[in-house]
Amino acid sequence: MSYGLDDLLYLMRRLRDPQTGCPWDLKQDFATILPHTLEEAYEVADAIERQDWPHLEEELGDLLFQVIFYGQMGDERQLFNLNSIIHRLVEKLIRRHPHVFPQGTLHSERDPSVSPQEAEINANWDLIKQQEKALKPAAQNMPSGLLADVPATLPALNRAVKLQKKASKVGFDWPDVQGVLDKIREELAEVEAEIAAADPERLEHEVGDLLFAVSNLARHLKVDAEVALRGTNARFCSRFAQVEAQVERLGGWDNASAAEMEAAWQAAKQQEKH
Repeated sequence: MSYGLDDLLYLMRRLRDPQTGCPWDLKQDFATILPHTLEEAYEVADAIERQDWPHLEEELGDLLFQVIFYGQMGDERQLFNLNSIIHRLVEKLIRRHPHVFPQGTLHSERDPSVSPQEAEINANWDLIKQQEKALKPAAQNMPSGLLADVPATLPALNRAVKLQKKASKVGFDWPDVQGVLDKIREELAEVEAEIAAADPERLEHEVGDLLFAVSNLARHLKVDAEVALRGTNARFCSRFAQVEAQVERLGGWDNASAAEMEAAWQAAKQQEKH
């Protein structure tokens, strides 16, 4: 027997049944589920980066369950349900892809002999999003302005790049990568000055400015800053594991000198290259 979407929806209703449901599931609300949603999204990303496809299948199921959970809670409060979520999504994607659905209907098709240009697609996408935003009622407690729709809850590195992209669209940007490199040098000098001044609050401020400038460099070089840093984290873990193994052969951390640890690190780097 193979279960489907209807079975998952039935299972969700059972979990939230006030009489016979699961006590843990029953006491959850939008706010308490949110941390689990973020955790599941990161676990999906981790499985993809490790190319662990069987595990990815499982993690995608866990992430899908989060959407089902929100749909059920929305239905209980008569806010929305899974069907309305899907309808709104399909409607939006049709609207944002006029190069695929030229008549604005799900089954309309473009002439296959005409290939739209990516620049044109991106320009239309931005224009349609702006039109959608103009038609939406103002969200409660939301600031206004060009950067207002960049979620504050995004990971800081991702949010920095999105903020920079938004500002760049109105011309607030360095004309070339050299300006960004100069800015990094300027911010590094300011960090060094604050180290000498020994003001923790100012030092945090300047380190943040330096990180922001480095993420700007990645954007100008068309490098995904988040992917790049995650790759570095993975390499660090791999190399450190080899250092740890070498240190154990030397009798443990207390018996390993700084020079021996550095030698083990360099050996791990060389092994990685080969």
